[in-house]
Amino acid sequence: MAEVAKISTGADLADWLRDRIRRGRLVPGQRLVEADISHETSASRAKVREAFQRLEAEGLVAIEAFRGASVRRVSIEEIRQIYRARVALEGICAADFTNYATADQRSHLLELQSGLDACVAERAAERFGRLNHEWHKQIIDGSGNNVVRDLLERLTVPINRLLFESFYDEERLRIANDDHKKITQLIIAGDGARAEEAMRKHVGDGFQTLSHIAGEFGA
Repeated sequence: MAEVAKISTGADLADWLRDRIRRGRLVPGQRLVEADISHETSASRAKVREAFQRLEAEGLVAIEAFRGASVRRVSIEEIRQIYRARVALEGICAADFTNYATADQRSHLLELQSGLDACVAERAAERFGRLNHEWHKQIIDGSGNNVVRDLLERLTVPINRLLFESFYDEERLRIANDDHKKITQLIIAGDGARAEEAMRKHVGDGFQTLSHIAGEFGA
């Protein structure tokens, strides 16, 4: 994430805003006031407008005449489409990680899994959410497929807030981690085909959870 003090271009500001959306600090439907963002970041109004346009192209921001910019709401249908893509792409990543990841990457995956297990035992939902993101990212990055990595990064940003919310239910948290443990074990065992199958099921099941959460939070 670009720190406020280091924002010097419209791209930097777009990174900063994107991170705030991903972390839920800017929520769907929230207005993005050009003057306020310019004041907070010391960026020019022109750079703020450039950042809005970049994020509009990514589907994260809506710009309406006479109303300005706001964080775009994600519909249930869009969540469904995102998850259909994620099922296929993250399944590929699980198989490729199994086949191509380095020893260090596998070791770090095991460390992340241990951290997730501890979060379940301690009912640490917020930390679980952060480690869940890192666990998925580790598998995606370790797959070695940069095209898929970039696609998934763009797909996931609009639903990150809902992902974090889903882990505040203790049963959802436990079920998610049971899936993580199974996938991690299959990867370490070198069974790429079953790791892909398990990841596809894990991500597919996540749609049911997020569609429910989206209704609760008005996404």
